[in-house]
Amino acid sequence: MSSQVVEEAVQAALAVLRHNAQGPDGSLPRTAGWGYPEPYTRDLMIAAPGILVSGDPDLILSLRRVLETLAENQSPLGHIPGLVNDSRDRGSSDTTPLFLIGLALYRQYSGETIFLEEAANRALRWLAYQSPDDRVMIAQQPTSDWRDEQWVLGYGLYVNALVYAALRLFGQGAQSSLLRERINLPAIGDERKPAHVLEGLALPDRPHYALWSYKVHHSARFDLLGNCLAILFGLATPEKARAIVAWIADECAALRAAGMLSGDLPPCLIPAIQRHDPDWHPRYEAYNRPGDYHNGGVWPFIGGWYVAALVAIGERALAQRQLAALAESVRPARRLGLAFGFNEWFSAADGVPRGEDWQTWSAAMLVYAAACVRQGSTPFFDEMRRTAGAQ
Repeated sequence: MSSQVVEEAVQAALAVLRHNAQGPDGSLPRTAGWGYPEPYTRDLMIAAPGILVSGDPDLILSLRRVLETLAENQSPLGHIPGLVNDSRDRGSSDTTPLFLIGLALYRQYSGETIFLEEAANRALRWLAYQSPDDRVMIAQQPTSDWRDEQWVLGYGLYVNALVYAALRLFGQGAQSSLLRERINLPAIGDERKPAHVLEGLALPDRPHYALWSYKVHHSARFDLLGNCLAILFGLATPEKARAIVAWIADECAALRAAGMLSGDLPPCLIPAIQRHDPDWHPRYEAYNRPGDYHNGGVWPFIGGWYVAALVAIGERALAQRQLAALAESVRPARRLGLAFGFNEWFSAADGVPRGEDWQTWSAAMLVYAAACVRQGSTPFFDEMRRTAGAQ
């Protein structure tokens, strides 16, 4: 039964992607079927692996147009805008490494090894200047990555995992090795940081990485997307990766027992930030309540990365179960008459869809996750993981 559900969901996902491939902005795709007609860079770049494994020539041509338009709107310093067709939309910390990853994957698929070479070089240069201590790891401002309502300060796990992948994909072996070593250094917990000690993102008392770290400060909250990317890209050793997955299972079981998680998919943040916590911000009351949105909501696109991470460490049976759960989770919709909603995000406690339906990255990452399970591999990323630490 689960394989039938998955196949139905994959076909529905492809229909969503084809619907979204043509938006109101010329030949550029839309981010969601109705709620987001704009071409948002991060959503479309995160969708790239699913689009490429689909093999659909029209979808792949649409991805090419996105990459070309991003290069046209790149800043003189190399920054990639948050909206594909708006050179003024600046300030995102993740769009530039996501562009590099999307471009590298497209090159692998198409065989066009120097496609948009000048834009790639400018983007790599921009990344190099985002490291405050000039030691590869980049820093970010709050709410500047995909979590536009979540404060991530300084060296964020998610963004630096993307930077690591971008460096590896573009043959920057020495720099990527330094970044991998840095990420796996401990986060600093002392009141004073010795000048010669570099802070990392490893937590001494937990298997997963810190959400962020900067000087003597860090957050030990669990970032599902960042940790999944760390596993998939080979930042985490196989032993650490398996420990992270076991930790996720235990924490999700505890959340279900407490009535804080209704479905089978893990939330994006564990634990959610509560109103009495020091990292709570008043704005969260309106936009980022506990168990919702970026504060512990359930995001199907991240579920796709989680399935890929499970395949990466050989947990194929668990990956199959999570894929089936993901296929079921994309059914509910806010819009009437949809067999599959591919909604943006769900409330963790009740599983109710709260975002926009027919979300491009929700559909694309289900397609990619299904390909990973079917093939028993992670297209585009197997070699990166196999050679991690050997640059």
